[in-house]
Amino acid sequence: MTFAEFWPAYVRAHSKPATRWVHCVGTIVGWMLLGAAVAVHRWWWIAAALVISYALAWLSHFLIEHNRPASFDHPLWSWWADQQMVFLTLIGRMDGEVRKYAAADR
Repeated sequence: MTFAEFWPAYVRAHSKPATRWVHCVGTIVGWMLLGAAVAVHRWWWIAAALVISYALAWLSHFLIEHNRPASFDHPLWSWWADQQMVFLTLIGRMDGEVRKYAAADR
């Protein structure tokens, strides 16, 4: 499977704005903790970054989206797709992706 093949399914699994925003918070907190870990040499913060970011993402799937996180089946593509989704969400283009791939299902 290529990333281009994975992306539409990933987008459909994140159809609700609340899910995408919880992912954004988790991903941004994760990157901030990673940066802080490197800056202050608190290496255990790297584990905290992973736990916090994945916990928030998974909770959003279970409680908001009511589906199974893509990271269970495709961890690397899922991580990359999350980075892309967060970027597109922050610049206001993710809703268009959701509309595009939701329309493809009809």
